[in-house]
Amino acid sequence: MELDTLTKQPVIVAARVTLRPLRASDKGLLEMYAGDKRVASFTRSIPHPLPPGAAEALIRKATADDRVEDIWAMDGSDAGLGELVGLIALERMEAGKRRQSEIAYWVAPAMWNSGLASEALGALVQANPQECDTIFGEVFQDNPGSARVLTNAGFEYLGDAEAYCVARGGKVQTWTYLKKLR
Repeated sequence: MELDTLTKQPVIVAARVTLRPLRASDKGLLEMYAGDKRVASFTRSIPHPLPPGAAEALIRKATADDRVEDIWAMDGSDAGLGELVGLIALERMEAGKRRQSEIAYWVAPAMWNSGLASEALGALVQANPQECDTIFGEVFQDNPGSARVLTNAGFEYLGDAEAYCVARGGKVQTWTYLKKLR
């Protein structure tokens, strides 16, 4: 696993996607995909409509030296799929004190049901770049495809909860999962 020289974040290679740090050139594709209501409505934090400057803010956050969340672009250009076909992130919980992180991901709608999210998640879990003991995942209950991504990677169902969705402007029922790595 090589490290990106700018962000010191690992670059992780899977069969069809390379997980790499975000870069300024990702702005246009981020705006297009994150600005899609279908993507935003399955995340907690992406507003819809996407406000001006949101993509740049995300890139700054993802490349900051003091970040608590590592965000990777799913880059499918080597497989002819596009430079950015989704994002996947690991956020350290409690500032990394307990070696636990929470995973989040989204894939461009054109790539839904292609197995890319499962491939990216599997590669990230196998690489375990934050040296986690446990990784948690949460999906909205009306998104069973994302739940399958977690269960296919060996995540175990933990329970039901709810989370606020900015794009929907309200609380959404969730399923929570965990994967013990050590």
